[in-house]
Amino acid sequence: MGKIVIEEMEFYAFHGHYQEEQIVGNRFLVDLEMEVDLAVPANSDNLSDAVNYQQAYQIIKNEMRRTKSNLLENIGKRILDALYAEMDGIEKTTIRIRKLNPPMGGPIKSVGIEMSRNQKAG
Repeated sequence: MGKIVIEEMEFYAFHGHYQEEQIVGNRFLVDLEMEVDLAVPANSDNLSDAVNYQQAYQIIKNEMRRTKSNLLENIGKRILDALYAEMDGIEKTTIRIRKLNPPMGGPIKSVGIEMSRNQKAG
């Protein structure tokens, strides 16, 4: 067992509770950890035996760019749903989503959520 980690994928998207956020947009950072069996691809050195992290990136990119969400929690759920629907071999996934410079009335670097799901939970 091991982990595939993709850190600080950056997207400009139009998610947020306030109408201004959905018009002007904001920058988001997304981190992904996938617990997978690395033994077979480690021995074979063949991409077809591995969980393809480029595919995971494309799934996240598509979810960040499609339907506007009011809440980071909704984006996280949609990403987890899509990863498990489109990819095999993932045992556990953790996603972290941060909105940079959120409109909260003062200087704040980011606000974010972290969600995890086990493969068995579906």
